[in-house]
Amino acid sequence: MTRSRFHGEIYGVGTTSGVRIVVGHWTRSPLGEFTDVMIQFADGRRLLLAPDEHVREFVTATYTFDDTELVPVTFAVEPDGWRSVTAGDLSVRIRVAGPTVLGRALSLVPDAVSTAPWFCAISDPIARVILRGVRTRGSAGNDRREYYGARHQHRVTDVSASWQGEDLGSLTPVTPPVTFGFGSTPAAPSVTSITTTIDA
Repeated sequence: MTRSRFHGEIYGVGTTSGVRIVVGHWTRSPLGEFTDVMIQFADGRRLLLAPDEHVREFVTATYTFDDTELVPVTFAVEPDGWRSVTAGDLSVRIRVAGPTVLGRALSLVPDAVSTAPWFCAISDPIARVILRGVRTRGSAGNDRREYYGARHQHRVTDVSASWQGEDLGSLTPVTPPVTFGFGSTPAAPSVTSITTTIDA
């Protein structure tokens, strides 16, 4: 068995335009440090914005998209809790606030436990009940298994986003759930510190 682990953060936000955005900012991974963006438009179309071919190849082997684009992707931490991401025609700023109730609970669990695949398997039925659309284990395609081990979670309180120069509107829940893979981000806009494990 080959095991790959990705350590980083996943940001999930909805907008009043119906566009839902998922940003993955990965600080340690087999592909190095990188940021990728998944967009699901109001009509259901799914688009991956990837910074290079290696990221695109890996992500599309794991998740499903209607289109992909190779574009420069930047991620920056700004004052007052803002995070800014630019990726091709997308520009988004996300404001991060204090921990969620789940985030406080996760802080009580040692990282070695919360990120372990066995713990993700145990927590999956619970996640399905309390967080609509969220799962912590599932298929990564090509006979691989994927586990989401959440370490912390914080609320997102504001977003400013545009696509091809058009404003996407104000912050809303991530509804309906995104459909890139076996699970969605939580409906409540949030950022989750996470370790993703893929076993092949």
